Amino acid sequence: MWRDAFAVAGRDLRIEARSRVAVNQVVPFAFIVLLLFGFALDPDRGILQRVTPGLFWVTVLLSALVVVQRSFAIERSDGGRDALRVGGIDPAGVFLGKGAAILVVLLVLEVALLAAVAVLYGAPLAGWPLLVVSAVVTTVGIVAPGTIYGALASGLRVRETVLPLLFLPVVAPVMIGATRAFEAALEGSTGAGWRWCGLLAVFAASYTALGMLLFEPLLEES
Repeated sequence: MWRDAFAVAGRDLRIEARSRVAVNQVVPFAFIVLLLFGFALDPDRGILQRVTPGLFWVTVLLSALVVVQRSFAIERSDGGRDALRVGGIDPAGVFLGKGAAILVVLLVLEVALLAAVAVLYGAPLAGWPLLVVSAVVTTVGIVAPGTIYGALASGLRVRETVLPLLFLPVVAPVMIGATRAFEAALEGSTGAGWRWCGLLAVFAASYTALGMLLFEPLLEES
């Protein structure tokens, strides 16, 4: 399973490195979303600093939709999905590999977005241990259900609209926890933030285990 996961993740990341979709499309898209939020709310940096955690994670979530759809678009080209089904690759390994590749792309994006909110919103980036841990567990909590519903929607003709309808309600609790953890880190009250991190970790672990169990029938049906 782990060998298959590394192989799938390596393949997806090599495709991404060659196509540069994240660099040329996802990162500019995320920056534009941050700018629009800034214009829509208020140029007053005091307001923007208070809402930075929520805006940051909404931007990551919207970008994750693009990355997940891109990940499964790879499988629709040149019979990639059929090759996964008949190639003897462990379905749990496929789930972990595709999720790992999406995770890497989103974590790189989040580093760029943290720099952007510091510059554009004047957000004071403090509480780095909590920021880093909450970012990782939140991203896993986004990626795991995203990979499940991405596989489920990839076989549908209306997948571009079905994926957000399936995915966004599920990750609403993740957005709440991630926002509270980031608020605690930026305000220096890390005790409350670590409790939110624990809840996020439970959600991420639960959906990761669920994806490993369900990915085989999802591949068959997609």
